Amino acid sequence: MSKVTIGNLLKVIDVTNTLGEGVQWHALSRCIWWTDIEGSSLYCYCTKTNQLTRFQMPDRVGCFAFIKNDKRLIVAFANGLAFYDFESEAIEWLDKPEQHIPGNRFNDGRVDRQGRFWPGSMVETQSASNQLAHLYMVNKELKCQPKISDIEISNGLCWSPDGTKLYHADSPKQQLFQYDFNVDTGEISNKRLFVTTAENSYPDGSTVDAQGFIWNAQWGGSRVVRYNTDGQVDIELSLPVSQPSCVAIGGPNLDWLIITSARQDLSAEQLLTEPQAGNVFIYQLDGVQGLEENQYVLP
Repeated sequence: MSKVTIGNLLKVIDVTNTLGEGVQWHALSRCIWWTDIEGSSLYCYCTKTNQLTRFQMPDRVGCFAFIKNDKRLIVAFANGLAFYDFESEAIEWLDKPEQHIPGNRFNDGRVDRQGRFWPGSMVETQSASNQLAHLYMVNKELKCQPKISDIEISNGLCWSPDGTKLYHADSPKQQLFQYDFNVDTGEISNKRLFVTTAENSYPDGSTVDAQGFIWNAQWGGSRVVRYNTDGQVDIELSLPVSQPSCVAIGGPNLDWLIITSARQDLSAEQLLTEPQAGNVFIYQLDGVQGLEENQYVLP
């Protein structure tokens, strides 16, 4: 097995997002997609043409997924789940499971290896002492079925290559957990601690490579960390920004490490020291490949 290393910085996409998130590689079009949550925007960078496109969305987008054999997206907007059509800008609302909880919004999420969409929520503004967020699975009735509760900020969701292990973080706890995952039913069980992050480093978006290693962006920690399947640090990548927010592995050969970042809540003084905050960074990977992003399969 060849040694895994992180090579050259190939490109910086200069977008200065307030809260870049949810990055993914769309293999068919060879494009990188991500959301700027606070900008209520989706971005698409086409690697074939070097063209950057920004789509203004009708609300903040926590997470989204492409749909197999369908031109629409499934989107977890801040206040609910919907199908969204770019061409007509039509929204078909499916569920708003937390509209009764003031201060909550949808955040990180992705599709499992069987094609089910899993959006997670977060407590953005505390309105009650017992306020909680959740991780949901979209069921066959296109409703959000809660799977993990007692969460402050749902984050870091990803699956092992065979789909039998689920990884999930509650960011403020600075812990990434591992679960057993039933690929047939979507049931999760046997929660155990996988990783505790370093002081002032909060686990944000994650992905898994073809070897089953977990890559995690660490908000506040200025780094992306690759963990082996035992939760031991394998590689650390230091970044010129303090708030890396999400990671994907893409590119034509699935050997680019793609990282979003944020400038949210940074002071003017901090922004002077990290002028690239909010940009997207693309690094060459050696000795490792990613897995194609899963697409949502309509029930």
